Amino acid sequence: MEHYLRVDPKVKPQKRRLRTVSEDRKKAAKGEVQKLLDAGVFREVQYPELLDNVVMVPKKNGSWRMCIDFTTLNKFCPKDDYPLPRIDTLVDATVGSEMLRMLDCFSGYHQIFMKKSDEEKTSFTTPFGTYC
Repeated sequence: MEHYLRVDPKVKPQKRRLRTVSEDRKKAAKGEVQKLLDAGVFREVQYPELLDNVVMVPKKNGSWRMCIDFTTLNKFCPKDDYPLPRIDTLVDATVGSEMLRMLDCFSGYHQIFMKKSDEEKTSFTTPFGTYC
């Protein structure tokens, strides 16, 4: 199974400039990127058409969560007419069931890979390299 991007060929690709970040955020981003490079989830790219930034968000426990601001990519892709269902509605629908299984997707986030031809459209820049 592969995830693919439907892109609008009429939209001109854009590259966003690298944002300035503090040293602690830069260090946290470098650690996260290295972890995902080692796992084979990310790879370095040289000349992407689309380019977005990494945003480091503080967690309650004091560590950092790495997010990618896909504003540029979102402009490049048409809106989805069929959004995901509301999670609270799905959970409420289980009332009266004898059994309920919860699925923790924390470790499964990167389990469905991007189609090779669409990988570079997910490019992002950091102070130490450009990846997708």
